[in-house]
Amino acid sequence: MKETILLLAVALFFVAIALSVYRIVKGPSMPDRAIALDTIAVNLISSIAIVSVLLSTKAFLDAILILGILSFIGTISFSKYIERGVLIERKRND
Repeated sequence: MKETILLLAVALFFVAIALSVYRIVKGPSMPDRAIALDTIAVNLISSIAIVSVLLSTKAFLDAILILGILSFIGTISFSKYIERGVLIERKRND
């Protein structure tokens, strides 16, 4: 019973990822696309955690941590780019 519920949860997470991919392709604005990318990362992290529980292993925990860190950094960078138009601001003495 537990395995069935976990497999159903993984399937629903993949449906949510597919809907987020649709939002990335058809998104009306750049912030919508950034939120969709962040949503994909959260759903992927959750799916990997459920697979880790299904397989009774801790091998995927490092992948979850790295994916979470990269997702956070990517979201912050993308938000800064949307807001200012550049990622690295350089002050020039002209």
